[in-house]
Amino acid sequence: MQIVDTHTHVISSDTTRYPHAPVGGRQSAWSRAHPVDIDGLVRALDEAGVSRAVVVQASTVYGHDNRYVAEAVRTHPDRFVGVYSIDALADDATAQMEKYQEQGLSGFRLFTTGTTMPGQADWLGHERSYPTWAYAERNDIPVCLQMTIQGLPALRRLLERFPRVRVLLDHCARPDLSDGPPYRLSRELFELADHPGVHLKLTHRALDAAKVGKSTSEAFLADLLASYGAGRIAWGSNFPAAEGTLSGILDEARGALAGLCDDDLRSIFGGTALAFYPALATTGEAHA
Repeated sequence: MQIVDTHTHVISSDTTRYPHAPVGGRQSAWSRAHPVDIDGLVRALDEAGVSRAVVVQASTVYGHDNRYVAEAVRTHPDRFVGVYSIDALADDATAQMEKYQEQGLSGFRLFTTGTTMPGQADWLGHERSYPTWAYAERNDIPVCLQMTIQGLPALRRLLERFPRVRVLLDHCARPDLSDGPPYRLSRELFELADHPGVHLKLTHRALDAAKVGKSTSEAFLADLLASYGAGRIAWGSNFPAAEGTLSGILDEARGALAGLCDDDLRSIFGGTALAFYPALATTGEAHA
């Protein structure tokens, strides 16, 4: 089985060349406590047996300065594709998208919540962001979206306006699953499956949420697969933001998904990522 990690980050020790400019104005605790640079990420992938990875801009370190992500892809095109971050409300947002796409990056990230920005930012869906979404739709550029379930109504309105955009929701949009099946507290997440472009990133955050209250991992995964299908669910480690080694994070995910059939596992651990980020299909051949 080919393993593809859809959610990794890299942090350089060179703060002169790559100065910090975090979204929200302060650096995340995890990036101070256990940063991993490009070479460290390659070593972690090798140790875990992960063939390819998506390097997602560390928004709480570099904000919208995507040069280190671009460096990761430039130096290891056999292992990485990159996702850059933009300010969707900026006047030059589409120009920034064009610049980073030309540098070989494979999609962009909108950061609307996080450890340094709790809650859901109210700019998601603002009309000033429409050119960004229109450009993504016109050029088939995938969107990685860091958000909470409180932002799903705004996302639904965006998808009604731009129905061909492909979206990957970090951490499954951080659902509240504590009420257990049929998960009415996160009803909108499951209902959003009627938009075929919506995909889910299954990380430790979502798997941990599935064990809270009346929920179980088995029940959550069953309902998630019934709504979205394995072809729209992709595993991501969130390494090194997540605690532990990449190998350990992968082992925990394998354990949580052990009850799924082989076809579903192949999709979640690799096939969905390859379809969502087509550039991955041309990387990692030496590690297949």
